[in-house]
Amino acid sequence: MYLNDVHIAYYLGAALIGLIVGQLVDWANQRLPEYKSVISKDIISEYKIKGKPNYILMLLTTIIYVTLIYTFGIKETIIANLDLIKFFILTPMLLSVFVIDYKLQIIPNRLNLTIFEIGFIFAFLYGLSNVAITINMLLGMFVGGGIFLAITLLGGLFYGKEAMGFGDVKLMGALGLYFGLSNIIIITLVSFLIGAILSIVLLVAKIKKSDEYIPFGPFIVIATFISMYVPFEQIKTALMQIFTLGMYHG
Repeated sequence: MYLNDVHIAYYLGAALIGLIVGQLVDWANQRLPEYKSVISKDIISEYKIKGKPNYILMLLTTIIYVTLIYTFGIKETIIANLDLIKFFILTPMLLSVFVIDYKLQIIPNRLNLTIFEIGFIFAFLYGLSNVAITINMLLGMFVGGGIFLAITLLGGLFYGKEAMGFGDVKLMGALGLYFGLSNIIIITLVSFLIGAILSIVLLVAKIKKSDEYIPFGPFIVIATFISMYVPFEQIKTALMQIFTLGMYHG
């Protein structure tokens, strides 16, 4: 049985992996803020004491993995499957960013560094078939991090406080390695749009107070997932429609 030209066995495998990875994400979310190693020799004994199934993360990761298989399909070579593979690996790290930043208003350096390290590996792998892709990914890193660094520095200059945390700057630089120049700009714009909308909702619903800090990492994560699934041109057209109040007819 096939679904979108992919055998159903791949979907079942992705679902099983998603369940396991989702629970590992929950474990990482407990360890990273405490500067503890996620993988350690005492992980089994500690997890028996502290660990409880996180069904939300398990279900969410499973859904993401299955839909990634449906969206990208399964190609014949590893190089052809790089987009799918990198998003499989990036997904749990993004979920950790979302949860930790929302709860604690930090993005652990170890988490950002891991995203960077894996991103460089993929930039190298893409370069084996097309150096231009690697150059584009490196440009994405500089532009993604540069935009948020500029916002952070200007916020400190004009308002006397950081407009963005440096964790957000590092995260956007790292994500540039996965998405390249054009897409990291799209992620930036979408994250600000989502941030504006959800911040208003949080304030109106009195979930957050007007003087309370609202972490930006979750908005970046949502925008990143959108960019995974929705083609660049479709997002670009939608943004042009929004920012020109419907006057754009591209």
